[in-house]
Amino acid sequence: MNHNAAEYRIVIGLEVHVQLKTETKLFCRCSTRFGQPPNSQVCPVCLGLPGALPVLNAHAIELACRAGAALSCTLADFTKWDRKNYFYPDLPKGYQTSQYDLPICAGGYVDIPITPSANPPGSHNVTKRIRLVRAHLEEDAGKSMHDEHSSRADSKIDLNRAGTPLLEIVSEPDLSSAEEAKTYLSELRLLMVYLGISDGNMQEGSLRADANVNLHIAQGDQWIATPIVEVKNLNSFRSVERAIEFETARQQSEFLRTGLAKGQAPKQTRGWNDVLGQTELQREKEEEADYRYFPCPDLVPVRLTELQKRNAHEQATQTPTQYRKELIDKHELKTTDAEILIQQGKPVVEYFLDSIRAGAPAKRMAAWMLQDVLRTLNDRSIGIELYPVSPNSMAQLLGAIEQGRVDTSQAKQAMAKLLEDPNLSVDAAIESLGIVRVDASQIENLCKELLAENADVIEKVKAGNHKAVAALVGQAKKKNRNADPRMVQEICLSLIAQMP
Repeated sequence: MNHNAAEYRIVIGLEVHVQLKTETKLFCRCSTRFGQPPNSQVCPVCLGLPGALPVLNAHAIELACRAGAALSCTLADFTKWDRKNYFYPDLPKGYQTSQYDLPICAGGYVDIPITPSANPPGSHNVTKRIRLVRAHLEEDAGKSMHDEHSSRADSKIDLNRAGTPLLEIVSEPDLSSAEEAKTYLSELRLLMVYLGISDGNMQEGSLRADANVNLHIAQGDQWIATPIVEVKNLNSFRSVERAIEFETARQQSEFLRTGLAKGQAPKQTRGWNDVLGQTELQREKEEEADYRYFPCPDLVPVRLTELQKRNAHEQATQTPTQYRKELIDKHELKTTDAEILIQQGKPVVEYFLDSIRAGAPAKRMAAWMLQDVLRTLNDRSIGIELYPVSPNSMAQLLGAIEQGRVDTSQAKQAMAKLLEDPNLSVDAAIESLGIVRVDASQIENLCKELLAENADVIEKVKAGNHKAVAALVGQAKKKNRNADPRMVQEICLSLIAQMP
């Protein structure tokens, strides 16, 4: 068999660490604020000093339950804390307080959209279900900073992150490409941000991923699995995609060179070097026995009440999936337009929906959001909460277009007035442009005049080309600058239909 032509499947499971959106750490009252001076947010509990006892952050339990409900996990009646023992410089206690055999959330899934190229012909909105093993709470370690330019290769330790609450979400190995892994991570982040579980800021380390990657390579009528590699230090969507692509190529090359299969070589932990674009060997991967788990003697187990579970499910609403369904199914937006709005975040989607509730036509509102509102937010570097035009004003302005009071160009001029002066009413903004509403009878006389001058347009429309009347709009504007283009086209078509 030609090894170079061997078929293979990629098998990927992700372990995603989500920093919970709490004011204080998991077991003490130290702040979780990002960017503070090194080692300025620590206490005897964070530092693992003798005699310091942890006290559980109840808000972290609430957020973990909300995440579990949104992920369709089973919320545990009883969960406990375990010590995971390992020795790194940024782990001063010598162990991490985590959850081993009784996690707070078990099972669950995330549905991810499949790219159009992978969809069957004629299908729409195809999704793939990625099963979850569990989601459990644990505390973060500190941060090691290495001075690679120093002749002594010095390292510094910042323990501000030590004790920060994390929810580790572990997937089954259901992902089969780097693109799917990136999409899964993006969807998971979006869900956490929408529900206020995490700020999802990957640049600040609020969401990080480890990827477990190996290949199943065809050998005759069998599939040979390569040793599993855990790739660490993935803190962006792009790094997840690049690391998996590199590791896939590396494992295929290694298999063709050595023929090593799963069981014939130890699992590896490799770090991702984003600058060099490659994974680098760190150590042989630890097994569960290496961590010497045992129940934490300093923390009592947690029993979730039915009220806590019910509250979690009530708070796990307004997810990206539910918003997609409302935008696409109810308001009939294009899938691509809906996705752009969804990716902007919950406040942007709510602004859009508030405008619809105030009377704005959905499709016209979507066009204005994508072309005008988002551009203004970007130009001014502001969030939607600081956008000067309220949803009610937006609905009134777009309603004026629908009613024929202004055309699109005039409405954009009125919008500019509203952006300059948020206290200005929509009517006042329109009036300030000097727009005079033209009576329908005047437009009808104008249209009769235009048709008399453009017999060719009449012939084209009678032949079935109704779009031909668009050629008359420019002429109408020259004769009466306040003429509404939509009204001109409608009246012209009506007059032509009445002709013998």
